[in-house]
Amino acid sequence: MEKIKLGIALCGSYCTYEKVFAELEGLAADYDLTALMSETAASTDSRFGAAEDFRARLAGLTGKRVMTSIAEAERVGPERLFDALVIAPCTGNTLSKLACGITDTAVTMAAKSHLRNGRPVVVALSTNDALSGSAPAIAALLNRRNYYFVPFGQDDPAGKPTGLQADFSRIAATVDAALRGEQIQPILT
Repeated sequence: MEKIKLGIALCGSYCTYEKVFAELEGLAADYDLTALMSETAASTDSRFGAAEDFRARLAGLTGKRVMTSIAEAERVGPERLFDALVIAPCTGNTLSKLACGITDTAVTMAAKSHLRNGRPVVVALSTNDALSGSAPAIAALLNRRNYYFVPFGQDDPAGKPTGLQADFSRIAATVDAALRGEQIQPILT
């Protein structure tokens, strides 16, 4: 039986990468994974690790080169590369761009290109301003066809009172629901 083709797009919430990679290791057994990274994520070293190391880990998990440019991501839709696209972690910046239709990174291009086929985009958010500046973008995407959210909650209410983070352990369950056209519930944890 052919595996479900799953695109995995990483944005720059570097502090969540270890959680995301832990989930990707499990997903690799059940899905045909292809990885993308925003240009910033693909080229920025942070206190959480070197960009080159993250790209290498993704290539190792997927067995494929990581897409890191708009030109590479544009082919996602025309070639029907994925059954579903997961953006994990999805930053507030990327959320806002998706809500406004801005296509200026590999990740936003992949989403735009993928959506043209009416296929699901699964959003696993991680942003410190979800309950402030990014709230309108979350509301917009919650009500937009073919966008599905991994359940999320406050990861540090005292230290980051407006921050929200997806429960990355629920990516697979959210993908399964999204492929049926359903939003997994409850969405707030």
